Amino acid sequence: MHTLRAAERPLVYERLVRGFASVSPTPLSLEERWVWLMAAHVVGQHQVALHFDSHRRMLGLARETRDWGEVLGQLLRIALLPLGHVLGKIPRGNIGRATVGVTKVMEPPEPVQRLIDWAILAVRIPAMSRLG
Repeated sequence: MHTLRAAERPLVYERLVRGFASVSPTPLSLEERWVWLMAAHVVGQHQVALHFDSHRRMLGLARETRDWGEVLGQLLRIALLPLGHVLGKIPRGNIGRATVGVTKVMEPPEPVQRLIDWAILAVRIPAMSRLG
């Protein structure tokens, strides 16, 4: 697991969101699409705008797939998001799905962590090549 620097966060988040957008929406790709969004959520949850954007995208996917339980869960998370940031109560590693408690601190599942690690390296390697 890599430690993410604040300046890298928006760049890593963007890589993950682009990964989500690159997966064709089919019934067989649904889980893969959720994994991309969960990874984006884990990375983005420490910045209000990115955190909101991740839940907005999750809400869109839930609506698209008619997962009404997830829709309700995402609406709740969007409503609570400002309060969590004001109080400084953002649970590290939380994947942002309705299937996980809003306040649950967790280690991201392996597929989520692999995407995060990949996105961090994808951002860092070009930056390192400019130093040499």
